[in-house]
Amino acid sequence: MHQPAPSADPRHRTIEGPAGRLHLVEQGTGPLVLLVHGFPESWYSWRHQLPALAAAGYRAVALDVRGYGRSSKPAATDAYRMLDLVEDNVALVRALGEERATVVGHDWGSNIAAASALLHPEVFHAVGLLSVPYAPPGGPRPTDAFARMGGDQEFYVSYFQEPGRAEAEMEPDVRGWLAGFYAALSADTMPDQGEPDPHFVARTGGRLRDRFPVGKLPAWLSEDDLDVYAGEFERTGMTGALNRYRNMDRDWEDLAQYAGAPIKQPSLFIGGALDASTTWMADAIDAYPATLPGLTASHILDGCGHWIQQERPEEVNRLLTGWLASLQP
Repeated sequence: MHQPAPSADPRHRTIEGPAGRLHLVEQGTGPLVLLVHGFPESWYSWRHQLPALAAAGYRAVALDVRGYGRSSKPAATDAYRMLDLVEDNVALVRALGEERATVVGHDWGSNIAAASALLHPEVFHAVGLLSVPYAPPGGPRPTDAFARMGGDQEFYVSYFQEPGRAEAEMEPDVRGWLAGFYAALSADTMPDQGEPDPHFVARTGGRLRDRFPVGKLPAWLSEDDLDVYAGEFERTGMTGALNRYRNMDRDWEDLAQYAGAPIKQPSLFIGGALDASTTWMADAIDAYPATLPGLTASHILDGCGHWIQQERPEEVNRLLTGWLASLQP
């Protein structure tokens, strides 16, 4: 049992990763917990978890994923494949002087955390997944599957595939686009049932933001919070973040040898009941006895949307620290 320690303020630092600089924010001392954000976010997505984990006796580290924030942004599209992001996580653990870590991810970070645990169980001895359930590698080619979705509408992942196309929508008004996207997937501001789904666009001339809520921020997102996110993406552009989506077919090929593979380490899942990631992937959650045989806790939070650790920080902190305390040293 770890004794809670006084928590110093979070500390920013950079390390040298496989493709350049990796920026991280660190708080606390104790066993290492690596926090991996999703799209379109940054280390700041974990601002509520860093002090809570530190106070509970852990060394909490939130990074800017490659292509985001103050981390390096390689020019090549194929520099954002899953194998590279996993190696970034391994390099970060080593650079921090640690041999092992618990990895916790949200959204794309959930996929990155899962792949890190799958490929490097000797480093990542436990894995926490927020919002996006674990689904083992395999199945049909991703872009083929996404292309079949939506009928006369285009799924957002397909919309993101062509370099420059989504950037042309987002970058002229980064702050407004982010505000709308965050609101579209938040429990208190998402479109009502029956309204056009913000995960799809009209195939001719459509934009994602055409379906975003306008003029209202979700309760979890202050104007100052939005300024932080917008400031980072106004500086970096959106291409590094979008390149994650543009490597899904490469990931499918790279990870073919792991098709159907379970993650055997102790694991945690927390999803939002109103999050499309949870509802669309209900079959993946049902398959957890086979795909996550080490699952020790699974929670679906009623009335919660996609941005789970920001929408419900106190609840997520309680679940995370309780799960971490249950792990064997």
